[in-house]
Parts: sequence; C-alpha cells; structure tokens
Amino acid sequence: MRRFFPALSLRLWRVWHRNFIVFRRSFLVNFLLPMGEPILYLVAMGYGLGVFIREIDGMPYARFIGPGLVSVAMMYAAFFECTYSSFIRMIFQRTFDAIIATPVNVEEVVAGEIFWGATRAAINSLMVYLVVVLFGLGPWWLLPLVPVFGFVCGVLFASLGMIATALVPSIDFFNYPIFLFITPMFLFSGTFFPLSTLPKAVQAVSYAALPLTHVVRINRGLILGHFSPAPLGSLAWILVVGAAAFFTAIALMKRRLIK
Repeated sequence: MRRFFPALSLRLWRVWHRNFIVFRRSFLVNFLLPMGEPILYLVAMGYGLGVFIREIDGMPYARFIGPGLVSVAMMYAAFFECTYSSFIRMIFQRTFDAIIATPVNVEEVVAGEIFWGATRAAINSLMVYLVVVLFGLGPWWLLPLVPVFGFVCGVLFASLGMIATALVPSIDFFNYPIFLFITPMFLFSGTFFPLSTLPKAVQAVSYAALPLTHVVRINRGLILGHFSPAPLGSLAWILVVGAAAFFTAIALMKRRLIK
C-alpha cells in the first residue's frame, strides 16, 4: 500500500508557495503572453481564416475555436511548467535538492510541482477565457468555473509532463514527447475542426489516447451551451487517467531523485 500511495502532507504546499512567489515576481511577463496569444489566434484564424470557412456546426468559426483555445491553454501551461521549468529547477538550479534537505520529502516536492502546474493551467485558461468573453464568444457566468476545471485538467497534463521529466536524460529530449504527443493532441483533438471529419480509426485513437479531446469536448459543451450526458464520460476519463498519471509521476520521479 505504502509503495503505491505516496506519503503526502500539507508540506507540499510549501513547494507550491515557493513557485508562486517566483511567478509573482515576473507577473507581467506571465500575464501578458497568455493574454496575447489567444487574441492572435482568434484574430488570425477566427476572423481571418473564418472569412473563408464561414460556419462550422451552424456557428461562426471564431465561436467554434474559442473553447478549443481555452483547452489548449490548460494543456500548454501545465505540461510545459512540469517539463522545462521543473527540469531546470531539478537539474540546473538544484532547487529540489535544497527543498529535500528540509522536512519536505521527495513525494511532496513532486506533488507540489504538479499542483503548481495545475495552478498555471487554471490561471492561463482563465486569462484565455476572459479574451473569449471580451470577443463575445462565451458567457460571463462561466468565468468562476473555468479555472476550477482548468485545475482539474491541469493535474492530468502536469502529471504527464512530470512523467516526461522523470524519463528524459537531458532537456533536449523534451522534443520527443512534444512532437509525438503534444503536437498530435493540438491538431487532432477537435480544437480547430470537428473530429467527425476525420476517419473513424483516427477518431477512436483520439478519444482513447488524447486527453485534450475530452477537455475540448467538455469546454465546448459548456461554453456553447450544448448540454448533454456525453461530457460526463469525458470527465470520468480525465479523473481516472489523471489520478493514474499523478501516482505514476510521483513514483517515477522518486526513482529518479533517490538513487
């Protein structure tokens, strides 16, 4: 039992708080970029490319891709925080070694990193959704709910990022999970076009193996007001796979840090 379930305590939030202080010191840089990127995507693709596409599923193209951009923000923020940023803290800055010298244990360090990655997903998705609302593409009343769902999805993506961090021998090897996993999710999860346009086999792989597909499905249903029981299955998928990825990430990082 002890070997699978990590020994966690409230001390993990010390790790979270340390990362939050560093984030707060560079708040403007961390704030402006997440806000600027969705504006560029909405203008370039929603209102530029959208002139030629006109409508998808009976709605303007900009309205169709709005939920997809919110979903991508959740994925990118959590995954990259727990890959490049965590790797730098672990290898180059030796931050993990310094924290482990205190009463905080290895498992709490990794869990704190994952929860901080999930927090970045919540922050960035809220910023992107605020842009979507300002463009008139989503309802205001969802603003308090988006960061909550962003945190839940962020735990999944941050855990996947931490698994990659536990396995890569050097920082250059992050190109492999990005090329083989993140980029296909960005393109084949229904972000920019309906999955129904793809072959059945690709749709099956997308629903079975790509977390972003389920995130897009839920966000699109909520933001566009298309309520149905189908997203509940996606939510269950996110919770189950997220929990499995969380425990796997802690186990692999513990093996890497304790030799």
